[in-house]
Amino acid sequence: MKNRYVVDTNVLIAASAVSDSPLPHPQHADVTPLEDELRRQILQWVEAFAESDAHLVLDEAGEIEKEYHHKLGYNDYGLQVVRDKRESGKVDRVLVEYDTDGNGIVPQPLDETVHDLADRKMVAAAIAALSLPGTSAVAFAGDTDWHDWEPQLIQTGLTLEPIIEKWSRPRHAEKLQRHNHGHPHSHSHGNSHGNLHDQDKRHD
Repeated sequence: MKNRYVVDTNVLIAASAVSDSPLPHPQHADVTPLEDELRRQILQWVEAFAESDAHLVLDEAGEIEKEYHHKLGYNDYGLQVVRDKRESGKVDRVLVEYDTDGNGIVPQPLDETVHDLADRKMVAAAIAALSLPGTSAVAFAGDTDWHDWEPQLIQTGLTLEPIIEKWSRPRHAEKLQRHNHGHPHSHSHGNSHGNLHDQDKRHD
């Protein structure tokens, strides 16, 4: 475990989908991956993170946590972990600036790279966390868009931690091959988690 993590929302959703949450949230149904075995691997990572001294990175404006609450129910395990980290003082709040549309501002040329506007606040928070002592990383699972951006993000000094890399990296390669053959000129500039790439992840 690193000293701190920016945790992609899909990680918390997937972990919650296979935990003992009494009232499953509708978002659980189509979160990638669909396989329970893979979701259990994600749950194991989240459990290890919950029990560790690693800190959760959140932005001072509260937009990351707002997204967590939007995608998860109050009783979901993922939100329980967020609350526990906050109550135990294991949260690092960093400054993320937002544009007039409410999207996180990332340095150039990442604004050309990170096409999912909802994830820009995660990237901006991860970059801000680099100034803190110790190690930090972005933890993700079913959202293969992070593999799209990986080369450029690494150049900024970020570390990515793909929780189910044996699944996500081949899946990403398949996605690239499919788009290169079927949509040679496609490039998503979606403004939410419903963009072309995410639809591709959920339904293929």
